[in-house]
Amino acid sequence: MRGIILAGGKGTRLSPLTLVNNKHLLPVYNKPMIMFPLETLKSFGIKDVLIVSGGNHIGSFADVLGDGSQHGVNLTYKIQKEAGGIAQALGIAKDFAHGEGIMVILGDNIFGDIKLEINETKACVFLKDVPNPKRFGVAQFDQNNNLINIQEKPSSPPSNYAVTGLYYYPNEVFDIIPTLKPSARGELEITDVNNYFIDKGCLHKKINCFWSDAGTFESLLHSSNYIKDKEKIDE
Repeated sequence: MRGIILAGGKGTRLSPLTLVNNKHLLPVYNKPMIMFPLETLKSFGIKDVLIVSGGNHIGSFADVLGDGSQHGVNLTYKIQKEAGGIAQALGIAKDFAHGEGIMVILGDNIFGDIKLEINETKACVFLKDVPNPKRFGVAQFDQNNNLINIQEKPSSPPSNYAVTGLYYYPNEVFDIIPTLKPSARGELEITDVNNYFIDKGCLHKKINCFWSDAGTFESLLHSSNYIKDKEKIDE
């Protein structure tokens, strides 16, 4: 199993901080944001990690992380030449995957300690009970608690379970991405990928640990305060 961090986008919700800097290099308390998804991938035993970002920022990531050896991983970098959506960015990783399954994490997602096992034959999404599910993709369940659909930013959420920015896919995902059609905003959506696998019996795991994106000023502060408190506990 290999790991992929998707660290593209313009980070407009964090402007003007992101006018020059990639948002994934902004500090979350005492570390660059990109360090936290890297640690999450490592917690699953992953050693080979690809970072996908825009061409203007790849050098900055390399300046911070190098080849990954000082962090216990092997890092590779690839450029997303255009803003075509999360699924399009994931498609860039096909050659890197070498036929293996992949754990994918969005570069602005901050998790607490995750200790979950993965069935590498099945796709899996990770869900979190949140008070404001309208901001996210939201899980819909049947009466037997089976995941049956994901709705993107619904006005009437079918549950309080948000789909976090952490996914496991078998290598089949790279056959699915080319078949996707752009959404109304002109992007290939990761929700369409997830709904494909749900139709095939995708697994889901409800996490109890801390989770937040750090893509807004409020969530960046929330994540920073969590890390600050956690550092004190670990001292």
